[in-house]
Amino acid sequence: MAAERYRPVSIEDLPSHLVLEILSSGKLSAIDLLHLELTSRTFGGSHELYPHKFRSLVDFAAYQLCVSHSVYGKMEWNAQRGLFDRCGGKWKRVLRFLQSVEQSSDMVETSAGNMQITTGRYHTLLISNSSLYSCGSSLCGVLGHGPETKQCVTFTQINFPSPAQVVQVSASHNHAAFVMQSGEVFTCGDNSSFCCGHKDTNRPIFRPRLVEALKGLPCKQVATGLNFTVFLTRQGHVYTCGANTHGQLGHGDTIDSPAPKMIELPEGIGYIVQIAAGPSYVLAVADNGVVYSFGSGSHFCLGHGEQHDEFQPRAIQTFKRKGIHVVRVSAGDEHAVALDSSGYVYTWGKGYCGALGHGDEIDKTTPELLNKLKSHLAVQVCARKRKTFVLGDNGSVYGCGWMGFGSLGFPDRGVSDKILSPRILDSLRAHHVSQISTGLYHTVVVTNRGKLFGFGDNERAQLGHDTLRGCLEPTEIFIQEMVDDVDIVPECV
Repeated sequence: MAAERYRPVSIEDLPSHLVLEILSSGKLSAIDLLHLELTSRTFGGSHELYPHKFRSLVDFAAYQLCVSHSVYGKMEWNAQRGLFDRCGGKWKRVLRFLQSVEQSSDMVETSAGNMQITTGRYHTLLISNSSLYSCGSSLCGVLGHGPETKQCVTFTQINFPSPAQVVQVSASHNHAAFVMQSGEVFTCGDNSSFCCGHKDTNRPIFRPRLVEALKGLPCKQVATGLNFTVFLTRQGHVYTCGANTHGQLGHGDTIDSPAPKMIELPEGIGYIVQIAAGPSYVLAVADNGVVYSFGSGSHFCLGHGEQHDEFQPRAIQTFKRKGIHVVRVSAGDEHAVALDSSGYVYTWGKGYCGALGHGDEIDKTTPELLNKLKSHLAVQVCARKRKTFVLGDNGSVYGCGWMGFGSLGFPDRGVSDKILSPRILDSLRAHHVSQISTGLYHTVVVTNRGKLFGFGDNERAQLGHDTLRGCLEPTEIFIQEMVDDVDIVPECV
């Protein structure tokens, strides 16, 4: 009797309305839905539960997930229609786009677990299944392994004061910040400008330390600039601390702030959903798709058509006037990149070496559509020193800009060290890339299978290899895992 009571039931035996509820729960990715549709008549067949305009039960579930998605729900009807058309009228592809964009500045789901990669100046940080690893140079304690560690030649796990799950990380030149599952923020590295949010400025913070001033203010994202830090809370408020020479803290002045202080945003902004920090400027995306910028106006990075510093958040009018709903931004050293809700890419700032991707080296004072990629649906943009990467929804990577040290991923340098228009990285065609991050002279990608590949300069072991000085082509990187609850001796000096 007991065996009969607990007889396993296939999902295909459940009533259709329960199947639809499971599919629409938000626990499945667009790829999961596609696999179900292809392998089961239940999910791919016709039902009376949904309008006939939907191809299948899975298609209807994908539609419901799109409508309830935070990004899609804030888009104007024209923008929603534009995205639907760009995705070939397929709701599963719309859902894949929304989920991929959401993960581009956060954790990406891979078959090996959740991961995020972030590259600093001469180091790299990695989250893998909530654990944090680092490799490269650590002159100011940015690797988080203590004062005795100057360099880690392989990815080595960082220990926190108490067991914690890391969900987001940001790395700059000499400091780093980490967001925990709890919303708490830890920082380490050079704190001489108060950029780590601690009062102690006499010496570097060599191990992750809790930012006490943010207690009770759970955060979802951090972004580190050259000598300042930006914090985004779960409520959509922005806090900043550190140096403020160019007004990059957004408080209407140039006074440094030793502790995180909330930015007073103009009325009607709503709430901020993503932040990005350049060396001395900040980009912030609001839930309604408007982009705000403040800080140093050098190289036209603020996107206002002039090089004046902005001490408070100011909306980039190019996007507002054209009704462009921006979903993600990336702040490079001398230029910036934005991704809109239809998968189009925009660049502005200094055009040196073709970093803007328009086929020339001309500066763009305001955001300009990257026509070379109009036929591709982009899901992530990444800018750093004189180079830009764009990730397509099919896992392809496109790069343009300066080829120095091989950090652009093209081994065939020929007579020029510049790529003036976006070009696909043939060396990564065999892999579906899910996330990309580029530092000063090195680049690292994560694939959908959880593999890591790096290319560019490795003089300071920032690619996690102890025998290579550099990699002109993507080379796989491995992580030192925990074995039987005992740390492998880290290869650090």
